[in-house]
Formats: sequence, C-alpha cells, structure tokens
Amino acid sequence: MTPAVALTIAGSDSGGGAGIQADLKTFAALRTYGASVITAVTAQNTLGVTAVHEIPADIVGAQLDAVLDDLPVAAVKIGMVTSVAVAEAIAARLGRLPNVVLDPVLTATTGRRLGLITTSKPLLLYATVVTPNRAEASELVGWPVHTPAEMARAAAEIGSRGPRAVVVTGSGEADVLWTRGGVHVLDGRPVDTRNDHGTGCTYSSAIAARLAAGDEVVAAVEFARGYVTGALTGGRDWNIGRGAGPLDHFGW
Repeated sequence: MTPAVALTIAGSDSGGGAGIQADLKTFAALRTYGASVITAVTAQNTLGVTAVHEIPADIVGAQLDAVLDDLPVAAVKIGMVTSVAVAEAIAARLGRLPNVVLDPVLTATTGRRLGLITTSKPLLLYATVVTPNRAEASELVGWPVHTPAEMARAAAEIGSRGPRAVVVTGSGEADVLWTRGGVHVLDGRPVDTRNDHGTGCTYSSAIAARLAAGDEVVAAVEFARGYVTGALTGGRDWNIGRGAGPLDHFGW
C-alpha cells in the first residue's frame, strides 16, 4: 500500500538528533513517506549548536514548490524558521498545505537561540496544531507560563490567533491541549534520561504523521505523546555523545 506523505520544513541538525533528521526518522518509524524543505543548516552535536547558516528565502520557496508540484502531501510539520523572509515564503504557500503542525522552535535544548518570535506569529493563522513548550508559549503570549492553569490560559490565547488546536508541553510532565471544544490535561509519565535532544521535533512530527494517516487532532496528539515516551525510554541508556543524546525513534 502506498504510504501517506508528510513534509517537514525545518533546520538540519548535523548531530542527527533533532530538526530534519529527527522528523524524517519519526516519519519512517510511523510508516509515513517523508519529504523535506531545509530552512537552515546548523553545526551542532549533543553539546550544543556552534553555527547556523540560514537558507535564502527564495531557495526555501523553490524547495516547497518542487515538493508540492509533484508529491501528494497529506500533512506538514514546520520547525525552525530563522527569518521573516523565510516565514513569508512559507506562508505564501500554506494555502496549499493540509494538516499544518507548527513547532515554534526558538531555542535549542542546549540554549542556543534558533528562531525569532516574529517568524512564528505569521504562521499561526494557517496552523492546524501548534506545539510550543512552556518557554515558547511564554514568548508567544508575553507572560510567564509554568503551571497547568497558565498553560491552559496560554494555549487558549494562542488558539485565538487561528490554530484549531494548541498543545503546550510540560517537558515530561502534564501537557495541556486546547481545542475549540475545550481544554484537556494530558498526564505525563516522565522518563529519567539525559537523552532528550529532539523531543519537541519528534513530538510535532509524530502528530503530523498521524494526521497524514487520517487521525483526528486529539487522537494524533495522544498517539504522539505515547510514541515520544517510548522513544525516550528506548534511548535512555544510550551513550551517544557527551551531552544530551538522541531518542530511539525506532524502539517504541
């Protein structure tokens, strides 16, 4: 049977743990055909990001056009967007893209700044699901987000800007899912591991893969949470690199 096609629009991680590489691994693990549009090339490993080269907006647009002119894309994950020009190039084509999952990547796990809040806001209008962590949600709404009540309030505020659903992630604790039907608190099962590089990328791309397969939003989010927990568990004892290591995308 021909697999569904999912597209990732994100940065490349030379260490293989996050970004385009994590997204394509997730798509493959979930038996989804993965296509990619690279927005930036990063020099990074488990210890951190040492350099970022932004791909020009016209090349990002050309990659998108090439994919959309030929492949039947059923869902899209958008990650690292480093400039307003790149965001505008993506936004100009989002009317052709179904099931858009926006992961507003602002910083790497190690703290390096990777994106700007101004690049995420124009894309909110087109998103089906937005998946900020608490720090990213704080930047999007302009006030601190820590508790589940604050996460719910932030999710609703972000949702008022266009998305059908918003998941504010709690870094292994409870996540809060806002939809137009209400707020759901999704209890977490923290995994004791230092190997969590690429968790957010994996979560959002798993949601996209399940939307491509035909799941409704709530079912896709719940599946993605379970998948990430399994990937964290599978890789928790790995010894790859000297810092925050990758997940086991195929061990769930």
